[in-house]
Amino acid sequence: MSQSLSRRPRAALLALAVAAAIAGVAAPVAAAPARSAPAATVDIPYEEFTLPNGLRVIVHTDRKAPIVAVNLWYHVGSKNESPGRTGFAHLFEHLMFNGSENHRDEFFGPFEMVGATDQNGTTNSDRTNYFQNVPTTALDTALWMESDRMGHLLGAIDQKTLDEQRGVVQNEKRQGENQPYGRRIISKLMEAIYPQGHPYSWSTIGSMADLDAATLDDVKTWFKSWYGPNNAVLVLAGDIDVATAKQKVTRYFGDIPASATLPDMQTNIPKRTQDTRETIPDRVPQVRIYRAWPVAETGTRDSTLLAMFSQILGGSATSRLDTRLVYGDKLVDNTGTALWSQEISGTFMITADVKQGVEPAKVEAVIDEELKRLVNEGPTQAELEQAKTAIRADFVRGIERIGGFGGKSDALAECTVYTGKPDCFKEDLAVLMAATPEQVRDIGRKWLGVGSHTLLVEPSETPASSIPERVVAAPAKAPAPLPKPDPKFKTVKTDVDRGTGVPMPSSFPELQFPQPAMATLSNGMTVALVERHEVPVVQLSMEFPGGYTADLGKKLGTASFTMSMLDEGAGDLGALQLKARSEALGAQIGAGAGLDQATVGLSALKDKLPESLDLFADVVRRPRFDAAEMERVRAQWLAGIKQEKARPQTAALRVLPPLLYGNGHPYAIPFTGTGTEDSIKSLTRDDLVNFHANWLQPSSARIVIVGDTTLAQILPELEKRFGDWKTPANAPKLPTVPTVAKPAAGRVYLVNQPGAIQSNVYVAGLVPPTADAGTIDFDFANGVLGGEFSSRLNMNLREDKHWAYGSYSGASNTLGQRPWIASAAVQSDKTVESIKELRREVTEFASGTKPATAKEVEKIRATNTLSLPGAYETGSAVLSQVASNLRYGRPMDYVVRFAERNREMTPAMVTEAAKRIDPNALTWVVVGDLPKIESGVRELGLGEVKVVDADGKPVAK
Repeated sequence: MSQSLSRRPRAALLALAVAAAIAGVAAPVAAAPARSAPAATVDIPYEEFTLPNGLRVIVHTDRKAPIVAVNLWYHVGSKNESPGRTGFAHLFEHLMFNGSENHRDEFFGPFEMVGATDQNGTTNSDRTNYFQNVPTTALDTALWMESDRMGHLLGAIDQKTLDEQRGVVQNEKRQGENQPYGRRIISKLMEAIYPQGHPYSWSTIGSMADLDAATLDDVKTWFKSWYGPNNAVLVLAGDIDVATAKQKVTRYFGDIPASATLPDMQTNIPKRTQDTRETIPDRVPQVRIYRAWPVAETGTRDSTLLAMFSQILGGSATSRLDTRLVYGDKLVDNTGTALWSQEISGTFMITADVKQGVEPAKVEAVIDEELKRLVNEGPTQAELEQAKTAIRADFVRGIERIGGFGGKSDALAECTVYTGKPDCFKEDLAVLMAATPEQVRDIGRKWLGVGSHTLLVEPSETPASSIPERVVAAPAKAPAPLPKPDPKFKTVKTDVDRGTGVPMPSSFPELQFPQPAMATLSNGMTVALVERHEVPVVQLSMEFPGGYTADLGKKLGTASFTMSMLDEGAGDLGALQLKARSEALGAQIGAGAGLDQATVGLSALKDKLPESLDLFADVVRRPRFDAAEMERVRAQWLAGIKQEKARPQTAALRVLPPLLYGNGHPYAIPFTGTGTEDSIKSLTRDDLVNFHANWLQPSSARIVIVGDTTLAQILPELEKRFGDWKTPANAPKLPTVPTVAKPAAGRVYLVNQPGAIQSNVYVAGLVPPTADAGTIDFDFANGVLGGEFSSRLNMNLREDKHWAYGSYSGASNTLGQRPWIASAAVQSDKTVESIKELRREVTEFASGTKPATAKEVEKIRATNTLSLPGAYETGSAVLSQVASNLRYGRPMDYVVRFAERNREMTPAMVTEAAKRIDPNALTWVVVGDLPKIESGVRELGLGEVKVVDADGKPVAK
């Protein structure tokens, strides 16, 4: 549950927006996490207090949902470790999820029983944080749990626990290294920038040698040294006030004694007097260039201005590097910049994926040219204003959320830990919004000159994971000396009797899912609106039936490719002009396709809604499909397919669907939606024009809107732009999704990944469609088997055997038969044993040999129902649910019915639902180093074994 290398910059400075597609189902544009700086009228009001033991508490009240975000940051990260003892901070993140003295069980257990959401923990170089959103009535549960592991942890850590979590961490490390351009690449980059002995020169996850050498005394000394309340900040945000917070926090945390106060580290920015370079081989499809500099640390004016420089140089589709390298010279498939704003030194990075056939030196020369041009001349005023608007818009979207990555509690905690000022984002705002071209120019001159390190990752048969780790120092033989607790902090007596166990709420907030207002445009378009006036943002999703299904009998990938081209030029605007106009409006427009639908999404600022809708209407109705832009996107698409084949998880998801559904089925397409190289190469402009004309049928379109508007306001705007759009009389009909018979026996397909240090194991079968009456029951049953952290698969392979970082299962929603998939990335030397365990768990559950227990049913019932009041905090969550209801023909009170059915579930009902999985007719796909695993897999007798390539084609022996 950790993100050990997530060097997240300050929420007030920069954020990375990631769009994830699960099983090929495209999502509408969603609100981005908090990033650079808020608008002048936006704030996060807070109150604060500090306990006598040093725990600083920040409270923000937000009553829009009956939930409270609990966000606890320890100002302890990997930079506070010593050479020879690396990885301790991250290891303790795991150990602190493994139970405490008064709750000797998984930390997640009580939270699953109260319906917690957004629960996780992360470690980086500078801090460790834990966070969860809980129903308001479960705040005591969360505070008891967090305080118990802060003040009462060490008695629960024994050698068995240490060995277990050490194994989990080592598999997390393997999983990160078993990817193209994986964890080892970033480690090499940081080793080059930061000299040996510098706290940022070793990775947060640590070295295998140090993890192996860590003793029980080592880790206990590490915890006793620094994990006290005086080194922590607690943020409570949501349905809470400061009086309640003070009473509850004092009660649960007040008697925890302080540790030593962790001394502040001095700024330590390496002085590099020359540029250096290195070339590393990896099993990758194309050259990637990294160029990085050590720069100003977080909390400084320089760091804030570098964030603006980064935005203009490579932070958007219209940045200098994108304009030149992607759209102009067409030398790369992707490029970008990032600022890792860390506590004692920042890192500024440029990356570029070089097109095949292009000399990397040519790309490097252009990067250098564009960098020098911006450094010498500075940005234009127009570029600067566009960057400011994008920054403002993203912050406005982000502060809708109280918790999770980048929410309001995250921003407050981050500012407090790193600057001591919970509202440091206001200072960042003042700097960013007042920035001049000259200031941006000068900050580049100051920091981005001589002293960079360039790292080239070149395609090779040798994976980067085979490169030996640098030995930082010999593992220490004795624990570090224990520093004395800070004497200025005191405890207060409390009345908490921890012997009675975790306090659990007796009541919970009621579920209140909004009923959308419905309307129909004159051309037949269905409109559903849910008003949300907390932030001045309007989100809109326009969905058309079809998606990948419409590709049947045509070129695979047509749907996804066509939809991806909608915003590559529309109306009177070319691709770059369109993106520039969107950024200038602070709007986000995106399009994509899934198995059963094609979607275009818009997120717009309320005060720019009419202009944003004009742009959106052009994207939907008047895409240009320019030949030159099509060739550029085609090249990127083909490069993306190669990247998918190189990555074990996506390689499996390319191979699996045709095996499950059979050739000729509408769903027999890589679940990534990208099609095949041959099909994408053969696409013509006519193919795109025809798909757009045939399948974006307004009469069957569904528009879902959530945000700061009303039907009276939005309907005339939609009617003006879409009311005259008609479906042609001869519009084609979608093909029926046929039912696929179960295979007669199990089947095994092996894909070779030479040199892999893990095997990615997938096992799958088909279950009835989403609209089937038994879907809720089956999904409930899947929760017992593999749907939650504490479900059977994960508890076995991660927590018990520690052969994997995680193992889960689930079924995507579809109009046709749903693909049920269980998976695990396991260490190579435990591949056969892991498959045995997966088979045993699935077979025992599906056959009823080991049916669901009453305790398991109670847990899944609680998880599925008690989380619902907080699950729809954001507009994007509400939009997704309403769109899903319309897509699958569900009633608008489906969420209420879902909760009612979950409350009715019994072990017997779960056992019956589990029978939908036939353990004797499953399809297995294993991606790994076949010389190491093939013979063992064959001996398991899972079914006929075939070796296939990354396209699913048989490999001759």
